Amino acid sequence: MHRIEMSAPLVEIDGDEMTRVLWQLIKDELLMPFIDLKTEYYDLGLQNRNKTNDQVTIEAANAIKKHIVGVKCATITPNKQRMDEYPELTEMWKSPNATIRSILDGTVFRAPIIIDCIEPTVRTWEKPITIARHAYGDVYMATEHKTDDAVWLTQHNNLASIRSFAKACFEYAIETQQDLWFSTKDTISKIYDGEFKAIFENEFENYKKQFETLGIEYFYTLIDDAVARVVRCKGGFIWACKNYDGDVMSDMISSAFGSLAMMTSVLVSPDGNFAYEAAHGTVTRHYYRYLDAQKPSTNPIATIFAWTGALRKRGELDGNTPLAQFASKLENASLDTLKSGTMTADLAPLTKTGFNAHVVNSWEFISEIAKKLV
Repeated sequence: MHRIEMSAPLVEIDGDEMTRVLWQLIKDELLMPFIDLKTEYYDLGLQNRNKTNDQVTIEAANAIKKHIVGVKCATITPNKQRMDEYPELTEMWKSPNATIRSILDGTVFRAPIIIDCIEPTVRTWEKPITIARHAYGDVYMATEHKTDDAVWLTQHNNLASIRSFAKACFEYAIETQQDLWFSTKDTISKIYDGEFKAIFENEFENYKKQFETLGIEYFYTLIDDAVARVVRCKGGFIWACKNYDGDVMSDMISSAFGSLAMMTSVLVSPDGNFAYEAAHGTVTRHYYRYLDAQKPSTNPIATIFAWTGALRKRGELDGNTPLAQFASKLENASLDTLKSGTMTADLAPLTKTGFNAHVVNSWEFISEIAKKLV
């Protein structure tokens, strides 16, 4: 079989636990039989981050700056429990996602993957809601301290990064022709959140005419009011959030639309770099079943779409039409497999009454997708 050539590599960032298993399975079954896959590989598995004193994470981020496009597997951010699970760890390493996002800056856009056989938990939702998450600062780069009678948290942000975030949101709204909502709590955080609000308002003046021409709206409200509005809306807009808010709300949106494993995620930097990833974690519970010689039913869709997003962008940048077309073909094959009723265990209980869902394990599911690619 003729395989599609690649003229430039992707930055491939491997991860941990069950998603690492799926990562290799996707490459073996869905990518390498059809593409002469070129990647610059970085292992961000927890043991290798520990071995390199986390320098591999910095190297991976800088590689994305060099090659423009990267694709990342889910990784572990160790806490106290993880330190007990992995006794060889010398430090409670910070989130690799936070490190990469800090180096690249930019905005994370996350949108649910919707199929007709699964109805959203919120019955009013008719269209996807895209979360635009600021990818710098806040609690992810905070300094913490404990005294005898209190705990302390100091966090910061960068005004240039906030402005890049605002620009990215307005430009994405124009590109997709969707309304843009932005929410903070400036009534309480009058300086920190107030600066976010002021910068967005200032930047909007540069995009106001384009918004009016397209008939789309920029709307600001407090975060608590935004949540109340979101659960009553029809969807079909972009919701811009600060870093922590976006982390929480993207999980809520994805779960209410169906599953966290049905969520696309891409970091877009102001320099024009792109890092695609799955929005979920490493699926630890399934990984321990796998280590016990079982084959769990773990949903690989978000990881597949991370690869297809990166391959499509690589194809677009390089003028490689067959590569971009293959990315769309793989997405369609994945969704057609779901629509036919073959799916993983997380999705079957969410399907409409009367839909005939057939639950398979991850290996069987990926095999069914592969059949549709031949």
